[in-house]
Amino acid sequence: MNGAQENVALSPVRMSPEAMDVLFPMHVRLDADGLIRRVGPTMQKLRPGRQLEGLRFLDLFELNQRRSISAMPDLLAQAGQKLRLRLRDEPRTALKAVVVPLEDGGAIVNAAFGIAFGDALQTYPLHSGDFAPTDLTIELLYLAEANAAVTQAYRKLGLRLQGAKMAAEEQAYTDTLTGLKNRRAMDHVLARLIRSGQDFALSHMDLDFFKQVNDTHGHAAGDAVLQQVAKVLVEETREADTVARVGGDEFVLIFPRLTRPARIEEIAARLIDRLEEPVMFEGQECRISCSLGTTLSSYYAAPQAEQMLADADAALYGSKESGRARHSFFVPHAEGLTGR
Repeated sequence: MNGAQENVALSPVRMSPEAMDVLFPMHVRLDADGLIRRVGPTMQKLRPGRQLEGLRFLDLFELNQRRSISAMPDLLAQAGQKLRLRLRDEPRTALKAVVVPLEDGGAIVNAAFGIAFGDALQTYPLHSGDFAPTDLTIELLYLAEANAAVTQAYRKLGLRLQGAKMAAEEQAYTDTLTGLKNRRAMDHVLARLIRSGQDFALSHMDLDFFKQVNDTHGHAAGDAVLQQVAKVLVEETREADTVARVGGDEFVLIFPRLTRPARIEEIAARLIDRLEEPVMFEGQECRISCSLGTTLSSYYAAPQAEQMLADADAALYGSKESGRARHSFFVPHAEGLTGR
């Protein structure tokens, strides 16, 4: 052959339809006129519900070849060569194919997805049983399914970790007895508000006569009182407000965008009135009251959390010195305090 490769003509073949379906599930059998006489089960899945038998092959598929192919003889002339096909209607799936002539003048066109199998898996309901047992696509399909399973597992794990992280963060910012925010959460909120430049009010509240409740009725009664106090504080404040328990019977209330003294006085008056109502514990009345001190961010050219907390605390003790069950505003640059 003088080193030159000799062209080998393909001989006609015979094979039962059942064998064709197993070995070549994406085949198309054509008669001598180029009409489709049978399609493999996987090829039929590409156009479910549509009768493919009887259609002209070249009306269903277009061929992207250098040489024009418009009739059956043109197609047979490509026997043994790799063809590039595309379905003419949507979805216009691309295929690789080879033509094998039959004794009756017809042909078998066996197709495959090639590297486009990933797109095909997203477009059609295909599984491993839709491919010949020796088809490399099965291995790729297994890899795709394994990758999808691993991805889903990682996604679920990520969601669980995210949920656990959120739960841990929430727990880290929550007072376990009352369900209110804790000092750490208060510090975070104050820092955020100060950075934003948003005006706000900060109130420091302390319970009056709480020590007597613990001494007289025990710490379980004291816990019940604190839980009732937390309930009242939540009910009397807005959802955007922050209510934090920062000590045994000390609380801090932060009111974003609320700096009208009259409105703050109203909230303080309601809290004082409600917290003077007795709390029942095991048939015994537990009586407390509360005192509050408030400062406003607008009092400061550059508000600082530590200074505002100290000033609110000073106003609180001014309320206690004035007789308890009172509310006072911190008065900047002045000795005295305004009180309720």
